[in-house]
Amino acid sequence: MNRSHFAPMVLGAVLACVPAADAQAKRPITFDDLISMQRVSEPEVSPDGKWVAFTVATPDMEANRNASNIWVVPVEGGESRQLTRSGHDSSPHWSPDGNELAFLSSRDGESQIYMMRVTGGEATKLTHVSTDIDLFRWAPDGKSFAFTSSVFPDCKDDACNKQRLDEQSKSKVKARIYDHLLYRHWTQWSDGRRSHLFVVAAEGGTPRDLTSGANYDVPPVQRGDVQDVAFSPDSHELCFVAVTDPVEAISTNGDLFLVPVDASSAPKRITANPGFDGHPTYSPDGKWIAYHAQLAPEYESDRWRLMLYDRAAAKSTNLTENFDRSVDAIVWASDSRHVYFNGESAAESPIWSLDVTAAVGTRPAVLVGDTFNTSLSLSTDGHTLAFERSSLVSPGEVYAVDPTGGVARQLSRLNEARLAPLDLAAPEWFWFDGAGGTKVEGAFVRPPQFDASRKYPVLLVIHGGPENAWDDTWSYRWNPEVFASPGYVVIAINPRGSSGYGQKFTDEIANDWGGKVYEDLMKGLDYALAKYPFMDGSRMAAAGGSYGGYMVDWMAGHTGRFKALISHAGPYNKASMYGATEELWFEEHDMAGTPWTNPESYRKWSPATYAADFAKYKTPTLVIGGEMDFRVPYTQDLEFFTALQREGVPSKLVIFPDEGHWILKPQNSQLWYKLFFDWLATYLK
Repeated sequence: MNRSHFAPMVLGAVLACVPAADAQAKRPITFDDLISMQRVSEPEVSPDGKWVAFTVATPDMEANRNASNIWVVPVEGGESRQLTRSGHDSSPHWSPDGNELAFLSSRDGESQIYMMRVTGGEATKLTHVSTDIDLFRWAPDGKSFAFTSSVFPDCKDDACNKQRLDEQSKSKVKARIYDHLLYRHWTQWSDGRRSHLFVVAAEGGTPRDLTSGANYDVPPVQRGDVQDVAFSPDSHELCFVAVTDPVEAISTNGDLFLVPVDASSAPKRITANPGFDGHPTYSPDGKWIAYHAQLAPEYESDRWRLMLYDRAAAKSTNLTENFDRSVDAIVWASDSRHVYFNGESAAESPIWSLDVTAAVGTRPAVLVGDTFNTSLSLSTDGHTLAFERSSLVSPGEVYAVDPTGGVARQLSRLNEARLAPLDLAAPEWFWFDGAGGTKVEGAFVRPPQFDASRKYPVLLVIHGGPENAWDDTWSYRWNPEVFASPGYVVIAINPRGSSGYGQKFTDEIANDWGGKVYEDLMKGLDYALAKYPFMDGSRMAAAGGSYGGYMVDWMAGHTGRFKALISHAGPYNKASMYGATEELWFEEHDMAGTPWTNPESYRKWSPATYAADFAKYKTPTLVIGGEMDFRVPYTQDLEFFTALQREGVPSKLVIFPDEGHWILKPQNSQLWYKLFFDWLATYLK
């Protein structure tokens, strides 16, 4: 599975104790600081390796949205330069000759492809699709674009789609009618459309639907992204990912398909793995398609293997079965022999290199290690690998390295001045013996102006997923540095189920949601309290979102050691959760069946089962959710809050009607953080 300026009015008493000399130095981070950070993403290096284009989003508090624009930065050093200013631009892609940038923009109300010269000038709109464009790719020969758009499968042209949408909009009847599962997802109800794959000439014109009539989505609506569509080097073919299983709500399958750009034949399936195949990437010489694959069916957290499809032999080879880490983004070296990829490993995301011609089982070599790196992009000559890097003390920035030999260097510095006055403590990592003696990793963040002679209240934060992790990377939703700023020690533990520590460690949460995970968390907390005397075990709170919210709900009925709890979007009643969530494969895997085939599991692992434990069900609890959350429907928050209220537990319910699983709008985020800190201050002061 998987925010007013609060510090002065919430925790002035805590900060007033800071010595005057220290207070004149760096200061604690505030919500205003967090929300002002420039959010860097989507780096793409130019073909000649001289520039990196990227997206920068900045929250617009007044408009209550993120304003995004396209920037470029020179690889050899120099200031970043803003290219667009509409506040509605993203997804930059270079032309093959490097002279132009195409990007998506909704500046006119609809998401379309625009193009502009890198030297400047006005952007030109290239497409006029009534159904919006979701993602796109530029063909290597520069003559066309591939893009995806959600259309009615039986419509043959854009006029038909526009007419159908207009009819829906004008109709006074808004009933939703379904006869199949996956009828809604994340925050969207299905309106009968499917995401189809199109091709359009680079100079514009009428797009051609390459998946016309298809009753499936490209890429899959559940789990797909822009890396699930790729051109062949000769621009004559596209490889894409689709889920064609009849009941998508229980399927994590995804297969690779090939389709000619001239639409001379229908798409052809080339993989039959019962798990998910994704991120196809052609080698420069056209002989191979590298991709990543999960082999376990109906399980979203099996690790991603690096696969190699031989186009001539029509055969796939698993290159990393003995490599117990997941493969994420994949790029080919210019020699068509090496691939580079990033993958989560013990709270970091190194960049690895693998010779695909070496013996199967050869361990990948670390190219860039001990940091958290994502979004890889390689220049045509293979000498500039651009990527995004962040940490717990620094938002994402653009970096580059020569993968044939060199040291990674920072290119963009958009947040340097914003970070300079802030007292941000680097995380301190520790290992301890968890349930059954298994080694488990945790980290803590000290508060600003730290004084080792003092005792500080403790906030335990629990990550979502649950097959996820607290990584050494920046977050705008659950930020440990901001949580620590009012004077708390923040502890983050990666218990059983966490990713990045091997598949067995991840799998051990299945049908054991409140078992080893809970024990790992309690043992980690006990270890930290015993080892670090500045942590005050008599003043502790716990908070979490999604699965972390579940664990907070679980703690409410299993321990009284915390002074306060904060539960965001937490599953509370597993049986009713199953009946209302969308991705049923998740519940059926982790609960080992359905509520009618395995009712005992749903009863045993439901926090609702333990509401009658009056001795422990008494901790003051803040419950938060989003009304548009289809992953963990907000009725779970209502059920938990009702039980708390009926048992006389001090509690507060906050529901955001315009948010889903995450609180994303700047003004909502501002209120979220204020409520969060008000609750902690009330019970930890």
